[in-house]
Amino acid sequence: MKIQRYIDHTLLKPTATEQDIIQLCNEAAQHHFYAVCVNGCYVPLAKEQLKNTTVKVAAVIGFPLGAMSTEAKVFEAKKCIENGANEIDMVINVGMLKSGDNEYVEQEIAQIKEAIGDNVLKVILENCYLTKKEIELACQLCLNANADFVKTSTGFGTGGATFEDVAIMNSIVDGEAQIKAAGGIRDLETALKYIEMGVTRLGTSSGVALVTTGIADKNQY
Repeated sequence: MKIQRYIDHTLLKPTATEQDIIQLCNEAAQHHFYAVCVNGCYVPLAKEQLKNTTVKVAAVIGFPLGAMSTEAKVFEAKKCIENGANEIDMVINVGMLKSGDNEYVEQEIAQIKEAIGDNVLKVILENCYLTKKEIELACQLCLNANADFVKTSTGFGTGGATFEDVAIMNSIVDGEAQIKAAGGIRDLETALKYIEMGVTRLGTSSGVALVTTGIADKNQY
């Protein structure tokens, strides 16, 4: 198994500079990671840096709160694809889910998926704010809306990926969608256990440390 091909090499800090993104892309190319994951403003730069590589560009949408209008999210997603993104990682509207407005949540995901066509859509549930039942419900809404992935976390909430949450997600999607674990994945043992559980993508800023030393600094996302 080449763990490199599971990794979305991630840099989403508000302080990230152009030089930081260039370094991120260079690392991703050097280590043959699957993708980089960046904020929308850096999609053109990342695309240019990675143009002669196999590394894909993923952009986050509605990040990190998910609470803006559906129209804003759809526009943002379309623009990122136009600028060269291959994949979209969107945050659901957590408040609408907790309000019981399932139709709103499902339709928003469906509209973004429709807007980006054949490009991959990963839906961030932000599990740290959800009950077990809400995680199950959110996964089902993602399936209804034809999302390609369900994703655990932004890395900016109160908690990241957990084995328990991934097991819950897997019980609902059951192969109909893929699973991305993100947030707090800092050692190789943890990463490999997620893969054994069926996770097909890992979101981490610790990718280089994972593939070189097997463990990352505890302060990294």
